[in-house]
Amino acid sequence: MNLSELCLRRPVLASVMSILIVVLGIAGLLRVPIRELPDVDTAEVTVSVTYVGAGPAVVDAEVTTLIEGAIATVPGIESIRSESELGGSRTVVTFDVGADIDRAAADVRAAVDGVVDDLPEAADEPEVAKNDTEGDPIIRLTMMSDTLTPAQLTDYADRYVTDRLETIEGVASVDLSGERAYAMRVWLDADAMAARGVTVDEISGALEANNVELPSGQIQTGSRNFLLRTQTRLATVPEFEDLTVVEAGGTLIRLGDVADVELGVEEDDSYFRANGETAIGLNILRQSRSNTVGISAAIEAALPQIRDNLPGGTEIAVASDDAVYIRESIREVLKTLAISVGIVITVIFVFLASLRATLIPAVTIPIALLGACAGIALVGFSLNILTLFALILAIGLVVDDAIVVLENIERRIRNGEEPREAARKGTRQVQFAVLATSATLIAVFVPLSFLQGEVGRLFSEFGLTLSMAVVVSTFVALSLCPVLAARLIRGKSPGRLGRAVGAVTDRITAGYGALLRRAIAAPVVVLGIAALFSGAAWSLYTNLPGTLTPQEDRKAFFVRIDAPAGASVDYTDVAVRQVEEAIAPYVEEGTVTDLISIVGQYGEPQRAFVVAVMSNWSERDIGPRQVIEELGPTLTAITVADVRASAPSG
Repeated sequence: MNLSELCLRRPVLASVMSILIVVLGIAGLLRVPIRELPDVDTAEVTVSVTYVGAGPAVVDAEVTTLIEGAIATVPGIESIRSESELGGSRTVVTFDVGADIDRAAADVRAAVDGVVDDLPEAADEPEVAKNDTEGDPIIRLTMMSDTLTPAQLTDYADRYVTDRLETIEGVASVDLSGERAYAMRVWLDADAMAARGVTVDEISGALEANNVELPSGQIQTGSRNFLLRTQTRLATVPEFEDLTVVEAGGTLIRLGDVADVELGVEEDDSYFRANGETAIGLNILRQSRSNTVGISAAIEAALPQIRDNLPGGTEIAVASDDAVYIRESIREVLKTLAISVGIVITVIFVFLASLRATLIPAVTIPIALLGACAGIALVGFSLNILTLFALILAIGLVVDDAIVVLENIERRIRNGEEPREAARKGTRQVQFAVLATSATLIAVFVPLSFLQGEVGRLFSEFGLTLSMAVVVSTFVALSLCPVLAARLIRGKSPGRLGRAVGAVTDRITAGYGALLRRAIAAPVVVLGIAALFSGAAWSLYTNLPGTLTPQEDRKAFFVRIDAPAGASVDYTDVAVRQVEEAIAPYVEEGTVTDLISIVGQYGEPQRAFVVAVMSNWSERDIGPRQVIEELGPTLTAITVADVRASAPSG
């Protein structure tokens, strides 16, 4: 007894099995992550060390070399790249495909801990992050205020906003742009120091020795314990001015005698502007192999609570979000999926000319697609453009088996057989053909999953998803379809639509037969035409441009500014202002909705970065690459710095 005969004897069993596939598919669909593309991210770990005041050569010799030597012992590393610059070192470690990011970070952290004692005393503790710390942020937030200064905004963001966002799953870090962290600035008076015989080292030593937090112990009594706290940290300008630097001849020389002290900011070598207004930026960097859409949804959920607690006159807004493009792409693919289902069912109805007969292969489509979704969740894939593309392609394939089974059963019923017997014999008659066809399709698509490199990693989910859909459709064609056919198909004469379709197909069949006879009679002509088309196809293929992913309109474009080495932040800002002026007409007409300028990117005064966020696709007639082409002559005319515009791709 084969599967179809078992289901004909136990129709409830066939229905329950199909319903179970639908339930599992819906459950998997609700749990599967949503991404733009399959998980092709490599595990990346960054080790950063701050060494204030040290030049690139010193940083390379005393920090970077030690870090690289320690990391080299970690297994599974694909590449290591390092940057040694003024005041710090950054080492990015890329691991082999498939490496677990958490384990990779733990291995790197353990290796770095082994050389911490060998680093210079003035160097800070190494920081290990599960991403490329200078990668592109997936979300950019801006904070502006009518009542707070940039320093106060920075302080508030650092205390209450960044920590909240960094706790979201998948977020690696939240970097501040244009930050103005509070610091006490001491301006030394060289004349006063010389008159009193005070050196810079003495002032530095006094600050280090007196501005510290010291333990004070506790006092125990018979019934109480009292913890003691000594106020040894300096917090105000008068406290710093009153600090004793040295004692000379019984006279105390205080810091206020040899320096001017003021409350200022730690660094002022970067600017951040949002639509021309001074602000600070919060750049959300995701962990390697984390879900951009999931992070975006979590941040959207967290922002209302953050806004409720903001000081008066302060606003926080989303300037750019990569998940917007991903969601729109998925939505468009889902629309295509729905249209494809409608077209396939319409074509089936036109040629079968029966609503009852059309229902049978139509039922196969959602069951096969949901079965594939259950398989996607089971093997840990994601719902992305390529897996959805596989489902779209599967629509035309999964109905083939059902149509083959249905037509053979219908033919036997029209020849006078009882529906149940026709379903049993008709299914058995084509069972091997259905299995052979499905096996052929699976043999074509499964090998895609074994391709190597980036292409293989992209299409692995595509091939397996399509194969799973074909497997489910074959199962449904041999189980549920015979049961439905035995109950829905009746040996009635075709109606008006059926007769019209039959007449058209008869003419097509006659025409095809005549053409086939002529082709067989002239094989040389047929082979010549085939060779001509093959040659033309090869010629076109070799001349077509090649790219991994097509150019896309991702609703934004970037402008990078590199000023000459040694340029100040004000010098770089001159070029940035010119770039902003060039983009201003597009802002006024609504093509560009947000313009973000970061002057002094990554703490380097000569680097700047401008992000132009464009309006929604339906609200404009021009894409980012067309805007860049129009801006080309204007940007080229900026001579104070190297200016390059680009549009992001997949």
